[in-house]
Amino acid sequence: MDDTRTTTDTQWLDRAIELAVENVAAGGGPFGAVIVAGDELVAFGQNRVTRDLDPTAHAEVQAIRAACRAVGDFSLTGHTLYTSCEPCPLCVSASLWARLDRVVFAADRDDAARGGFDDRAFYELFSVDRATWPTQVEELRPAHAPAPFDAWLSNVARTAY
Repeated sequence: MDDTRTTTDTQWLDRAIELAVENVAAGGGPFGAVIVAGDELVAFGQNRVTRDLDPTAHAEVQAIRAACRAVGDFSLTGHTLYTSCEPCPLCVSASLWARLDRVVFAADRDDAARGGFDDRAFYELFSVDRATWPTQVEELRPAHAPAPFDAWLSNVARTAY
């Protein structure tokens, strides 16, 4: 990796870490994230789970939502997400759906676990039989289950993603 990219990465990670520390001081969780296109800040996010009573309001998700609004698209191709900590499965999935080019993180899952945020259980959960999960996830398939997808496929005005 060239020195310019490393320096730039470090600067954006520094900002994500600052946002995380500021969020802790404001009573929030220890997570911050920024989304960048080239050398331009597009959006940022801080963990708002407890403030907003929203278990999906992770810093990375907040940043993705803000960036999509800022660029006017659900695709963040050409953008990089910098985050203060290794993304959990929710945030990795959101990053993939957003089509980010890169995700760069500072602290890792062991640091998060030390702080009481042990995402390893979620990573491990996906590798075991769904019947053993603490939340029941069941299929109940009525005859018209595919109807939304039939409607989608017949809609010539749909926006593909």
